Amino acid sequence: MCRPGHEAPLGAAAISIAAGRIAAIETIEADLLAPSERGLVALPAPVDAHDHGRGLRSFAVGAADDALEIWLAALVREPRIDPYLRAAVAFARLVEGGVCAANHCHNTQDRENLVAEAEAVARAARDVGLRVAFAVPIIDRHPLVYGELAPLLEGLSAPDRAAIRLPPVLGVAEMLARVEAISAFEHPLFRVQYGPVGPQWVSNAAMAAVAEASARDGRRVHLHLFETERQRQWADHAYPGGLVRHLDTIGLLSPRLTVAHGVWLRPDECALLAERGVCLSVNVSSNLRLRSGLPPVERFAAAGLPIGVGLDGMALDDDEDMLREMRLVWHLYRAGGIAPADPAMAFDAAGVVGRRSVLGEDGGGVLAPGAPADVLLLDRAAMAADCVGEPADLTELLLTRMTKRFVRGLMISGSMVVRDAVCQTVDLPALQRQLLARASTAPPNPARISRLQGALRRYYQCRCHLTS
Repeated sequence: MCRPGHEAPLGAAAISIAAGRIAAIETIEADLLAPSERGLVALPAPVDAHDHGRGLRSFAVGAADDALEIWLAALVREPRIDPYLRAAVAFARLVEGGVCAANHCHNTQDRENLVAEAEAVARAARDVGLRVAFAVPIIDRHPLVYGELAPLLEGLSAPDRAAIRLPPVLGVAEMLARVEAISAFEHPLFRVQYGPVGPQWVSNAAMAAVAEASARDGRRVHLHLFETERQRQWADHAYPGGLVRHLDTIGLLSPRLTVAHGVWLRPDECALLAERGVCLSVNVSSNLRLRSGLPPVERFAAAGLPIGVGLDGMALDDDEDMLREMRLVWHLYRAGGIAPADPAMAFDAAGVVGRRSVLGEDGGGVLAPGAPADVLLLDRAAMAADCVGEPADLTELLLTRMTKRFVRGLMISGSMVVRDAVCQTVDLPALQRQLLARASTAPPNPARISRLQGALRRYYQCRCHLTS
């Protein structure tokens, strides 16, 4: 399927590859296909438009699903581990889930060693063969809560207050200098973006500096926006003229910007983002698991807002299944009405818009001569094994049943990275064993974390985030 949802399947075809790109696509007689090729369907490989590259999934380290603001406090349970292993395991799982490229919003384990961590992530991208956009984290305010710390600390005992270790706050110039330092590691599969983590965590001065730097050098920007209701409430209090309008005033809204989540965006904000050419990564599974609400996909589409699809490191079944995530977005898109819905939406979101948000305009997201040779092979015959006769519409079959268990191959830049659902470039089981062995260290005090989470619940329930 060269342009899923836009064109009818091509039928039996031969795809020629040269120098990492598609050289030609020619229809052939079905009898010329090898037995292992019959029953397969080729698609443009999807892109994960928003992720964090956690080799150790959050639940695996004891951070159970909860409201985002509460869940974040439990992430300190993740042990310090080799950043290469952490990224390589995450990236290998993504390719086995059908992903050819991903945004990587880096969660540093040690801010002092951010540049070294980035170098390790760049090596992991090269070794796995995944295209990665590395969003350099920029954060300089509100490390624990959206507002003043005092009300939170007052709810903790003296020992618990003493145990809190706030990360050092870097100046804007130093944060931007780190972006430049990390850009030295760029290679064909690894590029750098500005990553202001979110307006509630980034000062106005830092956000304006990012906007100016992006306009100057053309580097893309990746930003969390309105993921939770608490973030919406904080923004309305802190920016009475409108946060999105403020971001537009400082020049941040542009086709170079991708915002993630947007669950609590309002119609006028959707319209403005669309007018400025901003991309939005929709992350349905994560929003469900972290109690953020459901993204209004139909509203986004109606506003003309370009939509990508992201796993956010929180796939519904903790399995990095990009194909299931595409179907979740599709079902939300068409849930509100009875009129026929455009089946191209899910494929365009993951293959075209998501790709643009991660890689820029590179001609990908379609199977056509000259396009990057990023091709996903799915077992159509297995998907339809119980169907009475041949399914009339291949697109409907995919949007009803496709999951990672039907992945038979993934080609990235002309190289077969996944074959028969197994990553070929690295030994994922061995990497996972090494990761778990090195992660077997004494965890932080779980009772203390639980008390902090209780204090956080009280902080937001008392609306302390609206008092600063």
